[in-house]
Parts: sequence; structure tokens; C-alpha cells
Amino acid sequence: MMVHGHKGFKFRNWAKTYGCHPEMYFQPTCVEEVKQVLDLARQQNKRVKATGGGHSPSDIACTDGFMIHMGKMNRILKVDKEKCQVTVEAGILLMDLNVELRKHGLALANLGAVSDVTAAGVIGTGTHNTGIKHGILSTQVVALSLLTAAGTIIECSETSNADLFKASLVHLGCLGIILTVTFQCVPQFHLQETSFPSTLKEVLDNLDSHLKKSEYFRFLWFPHSDNVSVIYQDHTNKPPTSAASWFWDYAVGFYLLEFLLWVSTFLPALVPWINRFFFWLLFANKVESSDISYKILNYECRFKQYVQDWAIPIENTAEALLDLKTMLEKNPKVVAHFPVEVRFVKGDDILLSPCFQKDSCYMNIIMYRPYGKDVPRLDYWLAYERIMKKFGGRPHWAKAHTCTRKDFEEMYPSFQKFCAIQEKLDPTGMFLNAYLEKVFY
Repeated sequence: MMVHGHKGFKFRNWAKTYGCHPEMYFQPTCVEEVKQVLDLARQQNKRVKATGGGHSPSDIACTDGFMIHMGKMNRILKVDKEKCQVTVEAGILLMDLNVELRKHGLALANLGAVSDVTAAGVIGTGTHNTGIKHGILSTQVVALSLLTAAGTIIECSETSNADLFKASLVHLGCLGIILTVTFQCVPQFHLQETSFPSTLKEVLDNLDSHLKKSEYFRFLWFPHSDNVSVIYQDHTNKPPTSAASWFWDYAVGFYLLEFLLWVSTFLPALVPWINRFFFWLLFANKVESSDISYKILNYECRFKQYVQDWAIPIENTAEALLDLKTMLEKNPKVVAHFPVEVRFVKGDDILLSPCFQKDSCYMNIIMYRPYGKDVPRLDYWLAYERIMKKFGGRPHWAKAHTCTRKDFEEMYPSFQKFCAIQEKLDPTGMFLNAYLEKVFY
């Protein structure tokens, strides 16, 4: 049985900010078919890129060679209730895994903001959420298997091929094709979310106390103001309740906002007013809701957007955020959409994790694309990157950044170790693309 590829496929990421035209597009249904694609690539000297949900807001998934979409390799292979572990094929979407785990009374202890992403994709790019007791999502992985450029399958875990395991947990898609992933789960749980208004000064002055008060604490800062929305998420036994409302969430929070942001592309001075107005409309009151964990940890990304997200050592949180605020005050022509989302993640020992050996604060900035229109963002982007670098930051791998190999060698003590593993596993660079060439060359 031969795997069939398609010509003429156009890949676009979710935000429609990056795209490519792979020479051939494959949707394998089993390991044998993935092997066939790699055999063909070796014969024809083609590059290969595996993709999943396409959520990365960068060109990390792009290729003009062979593209393998893993979406048909999405089965649950094993549920071990005693160990609270689940083994899945790499192409399963977390939104489907969440529902299946619930049937077994299990859950993942933490999830990113969205779940229409694949198991291999979230670990490949170092996806994170928030909670200083929780690491990036890859820290929940206890084993995985990958298919190398040479066509061999390697099983890795803490006890087997441990160095490769520590590299594969943030693999960037350059070590091989991830085939299976085993997650450590926890018994299913419910969360209550409480959001309430505050000020930037209050939150930064009392950061330690907020971090201790709530297991999954994050906050949203509204640039061009002192307004902050604090969000606590914590275990609860309360029955599900929802504060959702079509009028406020969609009519106001999406349709009106998108229209006003579009108007602001002609009158940028409106942006600070929009940020303050929407804080007053949607975030000025305390709001509570509760539900099963994954419904609270996930939230709906309604807007197509450009984003940057860097991790800095947690002790630099206040200084970096105040630097960003000062930069915007000194440069009134630089406008910043709301929110700047601030999240906290436990350090780890994964070679290319942005939280390698450091408890970290992620500072996510955003510029929306109202009706798909591009909004000037270069000055904001570059100023933000300068501030993040100044405070020892490392960029989120899935998001667009301007860093090169020289930067990564300074940021990551284990960068050379990762490069040696990558060169050994993929000596001809089968799994590289334009994004990865900037990282490695």
C-alpha cells in the first residue's frame, strides 16, 4: 500500500499570517505510511515538515518540500488508570484527548490557551499556560517515540535514551517525526475562575502574594493605562456555572471591538481610548465561573492576531513590565492593543525549554488584525524584544521573533548539546526549513 500525496496544496497557519506551498502534501494514517514519505524524501533529496493544528503564529511549520499532516494519526493507544497515564498518536488534538480522558475520569494537569493543537505540536514548540507549580506542557510527558531521518523508530523516556528525551520534549520539529506521546495525567477535576479588576502597581507590588493565593494565576494589563484584570483559577467542588453572554462576549467583545480596532488603523490615537473603554465595559467587575478543568483552562481565541511571547526570569517581572509601560509613554506613536497577558511557569531541565533552569514569567503582547487588515507593529515588536533581551528573556518557539543562532547560544546553556543531537539524528537536514535555519545557522 503506497501513501498518496497531493500537489497544489496551500498551507496557512490559523491566524493566516504565514503560509507556504509544499511540493507534496501527505496525510498518513499509520507509521508505515510515514516511513514511505521519508523513504521518498531520501530518494529525491527533499525536506520534510510535519504539521498539526497549524496554530503557531510563525513560519515554524512552513516548507516548500514535503509536508506531512499528522491529523489522521489521532488514536488513543492505551489508558493506564493505575499510573494515570495515556499513550496517544502524535496527531491527536488536545480537544479530543480532553473529552476522552474525561470518560476515564482523568485530565491533564495543565493545558495551553487553545486545544485545537496536536500532542506533538504542543510539546514541539514548548507550549505553556500559567501556574508557578506547573511547568510547560512538555513536563507532563513521560515517554515518546520518534521516527528518524534514517527511518528508525526510537523510544525515549527518563530511563531510555534520556538525553534524546530531554531534547525531544521541545523538539522544534527537527529531530524526527514524533509518532506517539505518553502523558502523565491526574484524576479529573473542576476549576473555579474568578476575575477582578486591579491596577498594575497593586499586582506588581503584591506579586508573591498573588502567586501563592491561586494555583493558576495570570493577569491582563491594558497598555496605555494602569488597568489590570487579575484571573485566579483554582480547584473547586462547585457545580458548573457560566458567566458567558452572547451580547457581552460577541456583540461587544468581538464585533464592536473589531470595528473600533479597524477604525483605529486610520486613527491610531484611538487605541489608548479603546483599551480603557473595553476595560470599563468588560473587565471592571468581579466575574466568577466554574466548570471541568479543560473548559476553564482553555479560552476561545476569536481574533486573528500577531503575537510575541517571551519568558523572562520571574524576578524580573515588575522591572520588565514597567520598562514596557515607560516605552509606550515616551513613544505616543507606538500603539499597543490590549491585553498584555502575563503568566507564570515553573522551571525545568528540558534542553530548549524557555524555562530551562528558571522559574519564568511569560509576557505575551498582541496586535489584532481587524477584518484581516495588517496593523503597523514593527516599532512595538522591536522595542518589546529589546526589553525582553535586556531582562534575560527567551522567545516562545512557536511565535515569530528575530533571534538567530548567536542569540540562542547565549540564552540556552544546553544549546550546543541540542545541536549535536540534531546533527547526529538528521545529518542531511531533512527536517529543517527557513525558520530552523535561522535558529541553527
